[in-house]
Amino acid sequence: MDTSELQKVKQRYNIVGNSDGLNRALDVALQVAPTDLSVLIIGESGVGKEIIPRVIHDHSPRRREKYFAINCGSIPEGTIDSELFGHEKGSFTGAIGESEGYFGIANKGTIFLDEVGELPIQTQARLLRVLETGEYIRVGGQEVRKTDVRIVAATNVNMRKAISEGRFREDLYYRLNTIPIQMPPLRERGNDILLLFRLFAMQMAEKYRLPKISLSEDAKGIMLKYKWPGNVRQLKNITEQMSVLSQEREISAEMLLHYIPMDEESTQLATIPSQTGGAHSYESERELLYKILYELRGNVSDLRRDVSSLRKQLDEARQLNGASGFASPNAITPVESVSDFPARMDKTPSIRPVIPHHATEDAIVEEINEPETLNLNDLGRQMLEKALERNNGNRKKAAQELGISDRTLYRRLKQYGLNGDEEEENDKNK
Repeated sequence: MDTSELQKVKQRYNIVGNSDGLNRALDVALQVAPTDLSVLIIGESGVGKEIIPRVIHDHSPRRREKYFAINCGSIPEGTIDSELFGHEKGSFTGAIGESEGYFGIANKGTIFLDEVGELPIQTQARLLRVLETGEYIRVGGQEVRKTDVRIVAATNVNMRKAISEGRFREDLYYRLNTIPIQMPPLRERGNDILLLFRLFAMQMAEKYRLPKISLSEDAKGIMLKYKWPGNVRQLKNITEQMSVLSQEREISAEMLLHYIPMDEESTQLATIPSQTGGAHSYESERELLYKILYELRGNVSDLRRDVSSLRKQLDEARQLNGASGFASPNAITPVESVSDFPARMDKTPSIRPVIPHHATEDAIVEEINEPETLNLNDLGRQMLEKALERNNGNRKKAAQELGISDRTLYRRLKQYGLNGDEEEENDKNK
């Protein structure tokens, strides 16, 4: 590609530099932009990888469609599938509505997956399916959906090492790496370092109305020899520090050494640390499961309580109508359903009998003691143990947390062999 077109692209996106590595990366990006091929941008942290996906999207047939830049490393592992692929209502705690996800919203557009090497293994499998077939399924859903999305990924992770350690799928790597683009580190860009320094110094002078700083010849030599492990981001930070803190406007070599750390810094691509012993901890998943079970049990208990209260109100109303000796226009007949009762009660004045608290509690206990179909015995035992652990062995608090009475709690403790009778006697003596 000719130099004039590259210069236009640099001016449009405020890209500073004329090094061969930078020009090659921009050239490849412009050539691959009209296609739908997947692109993997590889480079150290701070080299400006986020510019390339923007260039690709703006010069592609999808430029009028949506563009999303997603940092895969900043999304929690438990919610990343929902963020990317969407979810159905009620699929997990907090899912009060449906969500399209990025792949649904960005249909016909481009998605930039930054730090793709940080994706969980399960999410990698979903992403591979999208790249191969264009199909995905929402979290908690069953319907297969289609999407037409251009994927551009970037990483600062040593992908070869991550694959050998089992932290990244090899088939996904080759899918993403259809067109590789290598972003050069700052230490390999030569005089681009000085150009970037002058740009950042000028920006600081204009923004804060400060005299512009400059470098002496010795300082320039140090700048060119330094490895810059933080790349462009580090250069910008050091320039801003010197613009604000330095009393002299011409930075000498001696002054520069006060701002540049001279300890050995790693300039290699990052590696994904392996977990101890290769075992995965399911503590977060277990906590989420307990939370869902507690919420489900509470909802079932509330439903049973409402049905029991409604049934008692219906029985009391029938008794009152029978004792009156005549059938009023608003009287409830035996053929009326329970579901019609609340509507009738809203339309006409009603007599609500006062139900003793202990009677209601006994009714709730009887309802809860019915055979449960939503929980297995082992899950019920785990919930009891978890509730006791959370409340430091206090059975009254554990019963309140589980939404059951003390009597039911002691009965369950005896059922699961947790010395419920002994503890019950101790609590009564207290």
